[in-house]
Amino acid sequence: MRDRRLLIVDDSAVIRRALTAALKRQPGLEVAGSASGGLIALMKIPLLCPDVVVLDTEMPELDGLATLAAIRRSYPRLPVIMLNVLTPQGAAATVDALTHGADDYVMKPDDAVPSDAALQIVSDQLALKIALCCPAVTDDHPSRAPVGSASPGTACRPELTRAIGRVDVVAIGISTGGPIALMDLIPRFPAGFPVPILVVQHMPPLFTKLMAERLAAKARISVAEAGPSITLSPGQAWIAPGDFHMAVEREGESIRLVTHRNPPENSCRPAVDVLFRSVAQTYGPHALAVVMTGMGRDGFRGCEEIQRAGGQVIVQDEPSSVVWGMPGLVARAGIAEQVLPLGELGTEIIERVFRHRQMLSAPV
Repeated sequence: MRDRRLLIVDDSAVIRRALTAALKRQPGLEVAGSASGGLIALMKIPLLCPDVVVLDTEMPELDGLATLAAIRRSYPRLPVIMLNVLTPQGAAATVDALTHGADDYVMKPDDAVPSDAALQIVSDQLALKIALCCPAVTDDHPSRAPVGSASPGTACRPELTRAIGRVDVVAIGISTGGPIALMDLIPRFPAGFPVPILVVQHMPPLFTKLMAERLAAKARISVAEAGPSITLSPGQAWIAPGDFHMAVEREGESIRLVTHRNPPENSCRPAVDVLFRSVAQTYGPHALAVVMTGMGRDGFRGCEEIQRAGGQVIVQDEPSSVVWGMPGLVARAGIAEQVLPLGELGTEIIERVFRHRQMLSAPV
């Protein structure tokens, strides 16, 4: 086991020096080098062999998005964590980066000379996210595992899949690595998809709206950020707004969305557990829960509720997840009926949603 090697890419010499000093104090990390721009970074990667690239989004000549695209072409497994300031433009650039292959992001201070306290916060956040994206290093190459099949011991439980009932809603919980995973999943759903889709993605305000817009541009179904008192309809996907929990409740013959700012759960708002509990209560055995890449345990208790109500639970597998925290906990507890690679989740969801409807419409 050795320290993780970092390459810091930022056009600000002040930020490069300050982050280098702060990250050197973090155990298990080694700053292998820095670069003032994307072109220099691309030249340094084969020389320094970093395990993680910390990449600013706004740089002259070759910006962060173009640099990220070049890294992904040549080094598809190399983890990249984006740096940006929390402005509307910075948020948009960060969401674009996340939907094009960045593993995670950290917002940096919007100051010419950041304070030591602000830099320490950024350094601590980076150290945590680097540990998640690059959990162990034993050689001189990036440690991201290739996409593949489910991990040993997480196969489908036959006793849970003997009778698959009607699905009237798909509820998705997702966190770290979520934007690019959703960009793969959501466009797979066909126009005329017969049930609503509800998504809790751990993101702050503004980011969730931008994420919904990016998904809407690629999807064949309607995608938007959720709001209060929206009546659910088939073929619509709703993204929980940042800093608001999202739930569902029955109102006469309809089911509507509820958003609120009750205390965070699992240190999250929005929280997957809040959505899943309400889905279990409202839809009972006709709910399908999907837990995808993400850190922590959010969604675990909600999956238990959905299982108890007779609903279905499937999760993303470890090799295709950036972090196998949320789905891994559900899989190891034996709650998941199936553990599938990202590329197979869409097909499985579609088959489960259409299976009962096809059976009802088939000639006797």
